[in-house]
Amino acid sequence: MFRNVVPITSELIKQHGLTPEEYERFHGLIGRDPTLTELGIVSAMWNEHCSYKSSRKHLRGLPTTGPHVIQGPGENAGVIDIGDGLACVFKMESHNHPSFIEPYQGAATGVGGILRDVFTMGARPIAALNALRFGSPDHPRTRHLVSGVVAGIGGYGNSFGVPTVGGAVGFHSRYDGNILVNAMAVGLARTDGIFYAAATGIGNPIVYLGSKTGRDGIHGASMASAEFDDSSESKRPTVQVGDPFAEKLLLEACLELMASGAVIAIQDMGAAGLTCSAVEMGAKGDLGVELHIEKVPAREANMSAYEMMLSESQERMLMVLKPGMEAEAEAIFVKWGLDFAIIGHTTDTLRFVIKHDGEVMADLPIKELGDEAPLYDRPHIANTHQAVIPAADVPATVGHAEALKRLVGSPDLSSKRWVYEQYDHFILGNTVQKPGGDAAIVRVEDGPKGLALTCDVTPRYCEADPVEGGRQAVAEAWRNITAVGGRPLAITDNLNFGNPEKPEVMGQLVGCLKGIGEACLALDFPVVSGNVSLYNETNGIGILPTPTIGGVGVLDDVTRHATIALKQEGDVLVLVGETEGWLGQSVYLAVIAGREEGAPPRVDLAQERRNGDFVRGLITSGRVDSVHDLSDGGLAVALAEMALAGGLGAALSDGPTDLPAHAWLFGEDQGRYLLSTSMTTAQDLLARAGELGIAAAIVGSVGGYGLTLPGGETISLAELREAHEGWLPNYMASRPAAA
Repeated sequence: MFRNVVPITSELIKQHGLTPEEYERFHGLIGRDPTLTELGIVSAMWNEHCSYKSSRKHLRGLPTTGPHVIQGPGENAGVIDIGDGLACVFKMESHNHPSFIEPYQGAATGVGGILRDVFTMGARPIAALNALRFGSPDHPRTRHLVSGVVAGIGGYGNSFGVPTVGGAVGFHSRYDGNILVNAMAVGLARTDGIFYAAATGIGNPIVYLGSKTGRDGIHGASMASAEFDDSSESKRPTVQVGDPFAEKLLLEACLELMASGAVIAIQDMGAAGLTCSAVEMGAKGDLGVELHIEKVPAREANMSAYEMMLSESQERMLMVLKPGMEAEAEAIFVKWGLDFAIIGHTTDTLRFVIKHDGEVMADLPIKELGDEAPLYDRPHIANTHQAVIPAADVPATVGHAEALKRLVGSPDLSSKRWVYEQYDHFILGNTVQKPGGDAAIVRVEDGPKGLALTCDVTPRYCEADPVEGGRQAVAEAWRNITAVGGRPLAITDNLNFGNPEKPEVMGQLVGCLKGIGEACLALDFPVVSGNVSLYNETNGIGILPTPTIGGVGVLDDVTRHATIALKQEGDVLVLVGETEGWLGQSVYLAVIAGREEGAPPRVDLAQERRNGDFVRGLITSGRVDSVHDLSDGGLAVALAEMALAGGLGAALSDGPTDLPAHAWLFGEDQGRYLLSTSMTTAQDLLARAGELGIAAAIVGSVGGYGLTLPGGETISLAELREAHEGWLPNYMASRPAAA
């Protein structure tokens, strides 16, 4: 029997993030007082980040299957079939709390972790994306956080050698104390070469691979499952430190080892490190695991079993190998300059046993660590739906040209070139469409096939009406992929919310999941992977509900794609979709009127599908190649972005007579696209749209060096460009206000 040298007190239990009831549950499960190492293990396995104890019940309602789905949620990453014997492997995860505490390393290791999730499945990463949310530009920490996070993402991704091809950046005061850093990675594998985490076979060697273990990141998963307060800076030691060059070596070594046929199972050491990876491999395979912790390569002297099991040092893998292939496997890792150590073996006991120099430090039932984790049905209340704001109740206090200039130069709608130009988006040579459009496009191998990739969400919609906001987040991803000519196949999600113990916050999560599920079903856009990040709250102030959606679609021929740029003087502008002039929760309402209120725009999922399929058909048939979906800022902002991208001006016609002009220009009605094409093509597509019952109309023409708006107001492209391109670099270069 082992020695329990540390008394398990109520204070120690609290420090490990367990409630008294959870501890009693664990105590009853093992029938005795745990050792310190066992307490650490259960704190890691039962925290929110690893066990999904507040969200599991509601996640079960999401659609996760479909004709293209090879692997849905439950593995390191989701896998979809893209044809020709190839699979796309992708996932998105958060590194919110670490990035707030230490922005460079927090963001960098977020990128490293999600890349490992992808190549653990046997895929070579080909693209990365990210979705970032920062506090108010006026907050004294915002510049520091933006600078560190962007540098961390670029520093890791550029060094590792994967292009960062897309993403989103937003600002709001509700993120002042808790920023969001959501990282997404996409890889390619053969459909017959996918690797999974479930261990098989009794007595098979368990091998530690990669970098050495240190004391960085201990309790990282637990820290990510707790809200912040004014002492959050003291949690800096829980932030991991990354090494992208070591991860690149790890990628090559793992893929070479996989090709050798030696690998039975593989698991990334991510959240909760060696604990979570070993438990998941054993439990998924209905096997026990015995580890000899003194054999773990360590970069620091005198590390305890507790520290070894909870360390979240980066660039590490755990594998189960075929017996007899240890020497071949070790030779591969030695060649790549990485650690290789046989640290244990699989057993038939269904026990998770940790030994240190022969002394038993932990002996726990392995399946129950996951299966018996608490599952809460937390009280939740539906958020009160805000009233619809008629367009007539939002007066136009400034001219249309001035409003457009303010919008394109606002923090959320301004160009994010300052961000994405710090990322290498051309490395590997397959980037067809770089950041700045509706969706990125990456060529698959030598083509002609390609992938369309996007990630985004509109948090203010989710705050006002979680169900509608959840629908819109999925529909927006579906539209972004469609707008470049892609056929949407599946999504990954990153569900960022506040404290689930508050019924109104839990109501946001439940509502958003309901909307996401409805949209995924209606659009045949299943969820194949994801992450839940809760307790995003500081001193009782929670973030806006932010269920980020990462979408993946396929193009059969990347030469048949659309961009947002206007390309031909003399073309006409065609608006597809119905316009009501919806100003509730719009950027216009917030920036021009100074109001954040009202119901968000309605999402008609049948109309979304009908309109999107129509537009995609026009692109893939080669009839149009200038397309932009309408979202934040409505018609006028979409046209401004198209004009700036192509260096061509345009003129908009007057809108419907029963609609105020500013509602026509800036309303955020959903399911809409703006196309630029020849008059002949426009007349043909209008006729076809009429046959299909799709709203479509010619709304303007292309030409000149500025934009002409209803009422004859004009603004030059030079003035628009200065406002659009100038805000972020000017902001980052300016001196921050005193704290």
